Amino acid sequence: MRSAKPTIYDVAAAAGVSKSLVSLVLRGAPRVSDASRRAVEKAILDLGYRPSRAATSLASRRTNAVGLLIDDYTNLWFVDLARGLNDVLGSEGYRLSVVDVATASTAEDPVDGLLSSGLDGIVVAMDVPDALLGPAAPPLVIAGTRERHSMAADSVANDDRRGARIAIDHLLSLGHTRIAHLPSGGGAGAARADSAASAIAEAGLPWFAAAPSVAATEEGGYRAALDVLRRMPEVTAVFASNDTMALGALGAARELGYDVPGRLSIVGYDNSTLATARLVDLTTVDDASVEVGREAGRLLVARILGSTDEAVHRTLEPHLVVRGTTAPPRA
Repeated sequence: MRSAKPTIYDVAAAAGVSKSLVSLVLRGAPRVSDASRRAVEKAILDLGYRPSRAATSLASRRTNAVGLLIDDYTNLWFVDLARGLNDVLGSEGYRLSVVDVATASTAEDPVDGLLSSGLDGIVVAMDVPDALLGPAAPPLVIAGTRERHSMAADSVANDDRRGARIAIDHLLSLGHTRIAHLPSGGGAGAARADSAASAIAEAGLPWFAAAPSVAATEEGGYRAALDVLRRMPEVTAVFASNDTMALGALGAARELGYDVPGRLSIVGYDNSTLATARLVDLTTVDDASVEVGREAGRLLVARILGSTDEAVHRTLEPHLVVRGTTAPPRA
């Protein structure tokens, strides 16, 4: 008698084929005749067989799991990136696991942990660790602009240099001539700072900036803005490296009694959910972070399935979203 819950052996017996051939059909392997495939599919339907995910993973040597490696869970950019990734990976049957190296246990290297878990692929949203550049590493996609990069790996990023210039051009068009920048570390932060400085220099204006080692957090933005505004009270506009730092700059402006945008205009970067909040209403650069995640997911799935050969590098265009934190400088 057949068991109440059908097994792969029941499917094989009903279809008149071997268990191995049923496994090939379940994996979608090409080397199966149409007649055998139809027989197996009919047996699966008739029996109501549901394959074990674990068994299917073992048979295909895949785990249907993908890792996302980040280095700062407080950065809202990662939230939108993960949302875009999940849009694509979830529809393809992959589970997403997020590992933040900044908060991982010191007892085990988080990268080693990812590699030992047998993931089908990894999206790296930080500078690429050496361990992920070796031949034993799983398929890899780099998300965002990074200082440490590998041209041999697929990548997708927003054009950070273009985005910074858009922010500065917006402030210049409003008539601001004393613009300060609150920089952050990392590849994206460095690219934005360098591009902003170039735009200011081309306009023949002085360059005001906080220390380049500022943390890309609300507290970092707050302290950087206080420092800049106290040392350079002539500043009428601030371009922050991301929305989280821009929130800190808003706090500093309020503490100093600066009206925003009457006395001080503030521009962020990322167009995060924080920027859209009515209380914040932040002018910011939309860096297509959700679409960066989606594109990273598409690239990774293609790499896992072996449908691409040479590395693919894609850059998405940013655009400005004008809200309530920018206005012409007060006369």
